[in-house]
Amino acid sequence: MILVAAVVGVVLLAALAVFQLALVGGAPLGRFAWGGQHVVLPPRLRVGSAVSIGVYGVVALLLLQAAGAVDLLPGGVVDVAMWVLTGYFALGVALNAISRSRPERLVMTPVALALAVVCLLLALR
Repeated sequence: MILVAAVVGVVLLAALAVFQLALVGGAPLGRFAWGGQHVVLPPRLRVGSAVSIGVYGVVALLLLQAAGAVDLLPGGVVDVAMWVLTGYFALGVALNAISRSRPERLVMTPVALALAVVCLLLALR
């Protein structure tokens, strides 16, 4: 169960990374991200999308370690990280839910909720 939760989280993060890469490349998907105010992201938000790809990679590794699939960091660090990530993604649920962009609300709110649940399950393991 725990490994399945981690894999679900990693798959979601990989999909988000591909999405962010498309935004960095100028895809007209900006209405789904960063408040949905731009169809094509301006350079400063493209940088933010590029940075988020790296963050997703780190989060994916933390999820896998919390599930016992990899062993890179001390267990205490991962335990704290899972609670921090649970809070981070829970905040993401709230922020996406109040976005002015309907597409962002409809797509990213459930994604953030799923990631918050995955992190909570891994934090409670």
